[in-house]
Amino acid sequence: MRSKLFVLFALLVSMSMVLAACAPQPAATPEKIVETVIVAGTPQTVVITPTPEPKPEGPKVLRMSFGYGDVPTLDPAVAEDTSSIQVINEAFIGLTQINEVTNLVEPGMATAWERVTNDDGTETITFHLRNDVPWVRWNGEAVETVKTCDGSADRMVTASDFAYGIQRHLTPATASPYAYLLGFVLKGASDFNNGKTDDFTTVGVEVVDDQTIKLTFVAPAVYNEQIAGLWVARPQPRWVIEGDCDGAVEARGERWTETGFFQGYGPFIMSEWVHDSTLTIVKNPFWPGTDNIPSPKLDQVVFHMLDESAALAEYEAGSLDTAAVPGTDLDRIKSDPVLSKEYYNGVNLCSYYYGYNTIAPIVDDVRVRRALSMAVDRQSLIDNVLKGGQTPAQWFSRPGLAGAPTLEDHPDLGIKYDPEKAKTELQSYLDEKGLTADQLDLTLMFNTSSGHQQIAEAIQQMWKDTLGVNVKLVNQEWAVYLETVKGANTPQIWRMGWCPDYPDANNYLREVMASNGSSNPTDAQGKPLGGLTWFNQQYEDLVKQAAVETDPQKRVELYAQAEQILVYDDAAIIPIYWYARNTVTKPYVVRTFGTGGQEALEKWDILPH
Repeated sequence: MRSKLFVLFALLVSMSMVLAACAPQPAATPEKIVETVIVAGTPQTVVITPTPEPKPEGPKVLRMSFGYGDVPTLDPAVAEDTSSIQVINEAFIGLTQINEVTNLVEPGMATAWERVTNDDGTETITFHLRNDVPWVRWNGEAVETVKTCDGSADRMVTASDFAYGIQRHLTPATASPYAYLLGFVLKGASDFNNGKTDDFTTVGVEVVDDQTIKLTFVAPAVYNEQIAGLWVARPQPRWVIEGDCDGAVEARGERWTETGFFQGYGPFIMSEWVHDSTLTIVKNPFWPGTDNIPSPKLDQVVFHMLDESAALAEYEAGSLDTAAVPGTDLDRIKSDPVLSKEYYNGVNLCSYYYGYNTIAPIVDDVRVRRALSMAVDRQSLIDNVLKGGQTPAQWFSRPGLAGAPTLEDHPDLGIKYDPEKAKTELQSYLDEKGLTADQLDLTLMFNTSSGHQQIAEAIQQMWKDTLGVNVKLVNQEWAVYLETVKGANTPQIWRMGWCPDYPDANNYLREVMASNGSSNPTDAQGKPLGGLTWFNQQYEDLVKQAAVETDPQKRVELYAQAEQILVYDDAAIIPIYWYARNTVTKPYVVRTFGTGGQEALEKWDILPH
C-alpha cells in the first residue's frame, strides 16, 4: 500500500510539472507551484520547486565551404584534389592514418604491422586489420549497415576489400590520375597499370586472410607505411560498382558515388550531394571509434561550394561556422574586436606555384621561363595582396617536410626576385627571335576564385612593369580546369597548389614533378600528356636516389640539387609562396587545425550556443 501511494504521489507531482511546462509561459515564471494531492486518503498541500528542464539540443550541424566549384568525385580510385579527398578521408579509413596536426603515422584500419626487408631488396609490410567495422549506407532516413546477399549478416570490411581498391585504382581502364603514386612504390604496380600485364597477382598485394594483408614495396622507405594508408589504397564496394547477389544488387559503375548509391565505413557517410551547391555527410553510428579516430560528436557536416569572399560573407552573416580569410579581408578581420578573436594564423605545409607547359610556344625557351619567375616579387605579393604570413618560396618542397631543404641551411638555393637579371634573360631571347616584349603572346590560366584572380592580376602587373610583357588571364571552374591543365590543351602558364599526401619531400619532388608525376603525366610509353611536359634525366636520377637514401643529411642535399634543376636550371615551375593558415571559426566550434590541407572532422564538436 505504501509503495502504491508513493507511485501515486510521484505521478501527480510529475503531471503537475509536465502541465506547467506545456502551458503558455507567463511574463515571469513562478518560483514555486502549489498542488493538492491525496496521501493515505487525506488531502495535503505540497509545495513544488520546479527544476529547470535542460533545453533539448538539436543535431550538431557544422557548416563550412569547399571553395567555388563542384567536388570532382568521391571515388577513391580517381580522386586527386583536396575537396574530394576530404570527404573520402571521412568515409573510408586507410590501413594507417597520418595525424592532421603532428603528421605522425597512427593506426587506421590496421591495429598493428610488421616490416621485413627481403633478400631481393624489396620491403614487405604485413598489416593486421580490425574485424568490427561494417560497410554502411544512407537509406534516405538513417545510416544502416549493408547486408550480405542472404541478408543474414553485415558486410564487414576485410583485407579483400583493400586488395580490390588497390586493383581498381591500378587497372588501366579506371584511368586513375593518381596511379603513378602506387606505381612508384608498390612492387609490380607500374607494369600492371601500364598494361604490360593483366595479372594482378604480379602486384605486391597478398590477402592472407580476412584480417591480414601484405604489401610489398620496391624498396625500403620511411614513407611506405604512410602511402599504404592513403586514399589510393582504400577499399571500394565491389558489389555496388560491379553488381552482386545474382543481379539483386545492380551494378552502378562510375555512378556508385552518387546520392543513394554511395557506401563507406568511416566516421561519416555521404547522405546528399547536390552538385555545384552542397554536399552533406552524416555521422556513422556503426564506426566503433578508436583512440586516434573517434566516433564523431558532430551529427552532420554540410559543405557549401562558395568562393572565398562569398564564404566569408556567409560566415559573418552566421550561415557558416568556419571559413578561410581572403587576403583582401585580413586587415579588417585582424582589427575587428569580435572577428579578431575568431581568427587563427598557423602552419600550413602547402606550396603555391605556377607551372609551365614547357613545349608550348614562347615558354618552350628556358630564358623566358626563368625571366618570368625572377620578375615575380614574392615578398611584395605577400605584403600587399596575401597579407597572411606566407613565406616567399625559393623552391617547391616546403621546409618542414622530411628531406626538404630549409632557408637556414640553404639561403641561396632556388630562385629569387631579381628584376635586372630577369630583363637580361628575356632580352637575350627577344634579340635572338627578333621580337619585342609586347609581341609575346602569353596566357596564364587559373581555376575560378577571387583569391587566385587577385594573385594573377598582381603578377600580371609585375610582368608588365618589369618585362613589358602583356599576359592574358583566363579562368575555368575547378573540375574542368583539372582536366585542362593535364591534357592536350595545357595552357602556357597555369596555377596549382600542392598539399602533402604525406609529409615528405618525395611526395613533392618525385610524385608531382618527375616524369609521370601528378603535374607531369605521361602515357604508358612515357610520352608527355600535359602539365609540365618536362623531362630531365639528372633530375629523375636525383629524386630516385633521394627516395631510398637513409642518411637524412645526404637526402636533403640530393633534394636540394633536384630543386635547383626544377626551379632555376630548367625553370619548369615558378615557386611563389609557402602557405600559412588564415581561418576564422565560431567560438562554439571545438576543432583541430590540420597542417596539410585536410581536417579530421571526427574530432570536432559544436557546443551549445
